[in-house]
Amino acid sequence: MRLDEQTRRQLRDMGCGELLDAFANQDDDACMAMNTEQRVRLAVDEAYTAFVDKRIDGLARRARLRYPQADLRTLDMLDECGISRELVASFADCSWVARHRNIVCQGYCGSGKSWIICALARQACRNRYRARYIRIPDLEEEWRQAADEPQGRSRLLKRYSGYMVLALDEWLFDPPDDRFLGFLFELMERRYDTGSTLFATQYPQKDWHQRLGGGPHADAIMDKIVHNTTWIETGDYNMHEHADGR
Repeated sequence: MRLDEQTRRQLRDMGCGELLDAFANQDDDACMAMNTEQRVRLAVDEAYTAFVDKRIDGLARRARLRYPQADLRTLDMLDECGISRELVASFADCSWVARHRNIVCQGYCGSGKSWIICALARQACRNRYRARYIRIPDLEEEWRQAADEPQGRSRLLKRYSGYMVLALDEWLFDPPDDRFLGFLFELMERRYDTGSTLFATQYPQKDWHQRLGGGPHADAIMDKIVHNTTWIETGDYNMHEHADGR
């Protein structure tokens, strides 16, 4: 559809680049049978799709996923890992986010835990939820550095409490010391029933209490996690080894 220069300039000034592109991409011959209302609706639909895609890409980029290409729709080796395809498919609508449910991926090194939580976080972005991925060692380093800033740890806690989906990789790989354990308790306390937390860990639930120090903080942290959680066992199938062998 041809638009005069003033109309194009006004659309650009209003930040309607997607709509301008949609009008410019319309083929006059192909749209000859359409009336003006139909052509405008077609252009708006195309522009809105481009707008949503751009927003999703922005959310995924800000999530800082370890595997940004991870996608629930293309997960492979589920059968080898003994993971139910029906269970994975049930995560697609992100109702687990709306219900503030947690998801734990537990299994041996290389069994796909990190990939799965990245795919879940990306799916949340596709459904326009704010998500963030971080390894626990990196979170602890941020926490240590935040001590050098005024109210740094309070702001750090507020930031990570605010994500609708928080993906924590290498959960309990190293037992946290008492001070960082206090931070984790506050984080789980604030996220309880307000957001969904994803965990990737090598350790089964029976080992968590001891690795969390076995004291009151361990009791409280587990109470905020395990009663509202879906568990995915990824087993001992090493995807890295089999990928290298192909």
